[in-house]
Amino acid sequence: MVETLKVEVERVAKSRLPQVDFSNLPFGKICTDHMFMADFRNGAWGNLRIVPFGYMPISPATPALHYGQSVFEGLKAHRGANNEALVFRPMDNWARLNRSAERLCMAQVSEEVYVEGLRALIELDRTWIPGAPGSSLYIRPFLFSADEIIGIRPSQDFTFMIIASPVGAYYAAPVKVKIETHYTRAVAGGTGFAKAGGNYGGAIYPTKLANDQGYQQLLWTDGREHANIEESGTMNVMFVIDDTLVTPALSDSILAGITRDSVLTVARSEGMRVEERKVSVKELIEGLQNGRVREAFGVGTAATIAPIEAIGHEGVDYHLPAVEKSSVAPHIYKTLDNLKRGIAPDPFGWITKM
Repeated sequence: MVETLKVEVERVAKSRLPQVDFSNLPFGKICTDHMFMADFRNGAWGNLRIVPFGYMPISPATPALHYGQSVFEGLKAHRGANNEALVFRPMDNWARLNRSAERLCMAQVSEEVYVEGLRALIELDRTWIPGAPGSSLYIRPFLFSADEIIGIRPSQDFTFMIIASPVGAYYAAPVKVKIETHYTRAVAGGTGFAKAGGNYGGAIYPTKLANDQGYQQLLWTDGREHANIEESGTMNVMFVIDDTLVTPALSDSILAGITRDSVLTVARSEGMRVEERKVSVKELIEGLQNGRVREAFGVGTAATIAPIEAIGHEGVDYHLPAVEKSSVAPHIYKTLDNLKRGIAPDPFGWITKM
């Protein structure tokens, strides 16, 4: 049982909700009225509060700005039939946040602080949860160093925050991806398994190069030989090869995606053959050429399931069968979506009502 903590609440004078066009929700550009904050000082969490969303003071010397001492998470809430918030696997995000924090020598966020902050923010901004198909409330917990000293060492002070944003679909159409064989997202022994801000900042430039060539995302390969597929830019990646759902096995250079685990769990529960193993670039290209690769799709909290229509490699685009002919990705997407919205039963215990 999580002990309820006192959260001080300062409400906005006037809500921005009436100004929001819920028929047009660009991802991440609109935030709700409030944000949750908590401070880690002298070895303990305190000063839990909800304040109006807006700018905040921060020391110019904080290692969060200089050395990237920040980690984050992403999860979603959907509107239930009785107006409750149906939050998908929130405790898995809490556990992963703390794994990331440990890797960066940051304070662990207690379960009490995380749960009460999430609950209080959702309760206050509940009316921001959109109800249209394909929409949700995207929730962003994050933790950063609040030290006021320039120095490369483990920080002592931290700030934990949660903000939220009503969103529509991340990708409106199937995506084109490019296999990256020069730049590297993560290497063995690095921080690839953590949701560290620097992992994503370092990926922006090679992704921009791919964007300029007409691709929406990259398929990252291993940092040593660029011989094996690891993950996509904002997603884990999966392939249907013959009648088997195949995805790269987890390692310390691949993020353990919660949507990844959800898709694999659903597939296994329905009797589909699943393999978590190395997927070489050579195997993938040959499978695309001979038709053994029937589907390819990314999986992640933001995108949920994003069908891949083409994979580029060494100047050649290999096209997948039309999405309309796919069976695995659309079926699992519908299964998960119905579960998240409370339309279908939740046999896995993934939904927390708030």
